[in-house]
Amino acid sequence: MDAIEFIARYELYIDEISSLVRPDLLPVIDQLKEIDPHDLVTPSAWFQSENDARGYVWGMFVKRVKKYL
Repeated sequence: MDAIEFIARYELYIDEISSLVRPDLLPVIDQLKEIDPHDLVTPSAWFQSENDARGYVWGMFVKRVKKYL
């Protein structure tokens, strides 16, 4: 998956996480929604698969949850 695909699917990944987490963590989801996905990857960025890209977003979520709690 290239950077353009990641950028196009970023909101979908955030929505997936949102549907799976506790309501008290929704402020963290709101933080992620404010991030412009263009700022997360370079034009030459490449993910091995969609799962890798999804995992990247989950990793961002987990780091923010640790700071939030």
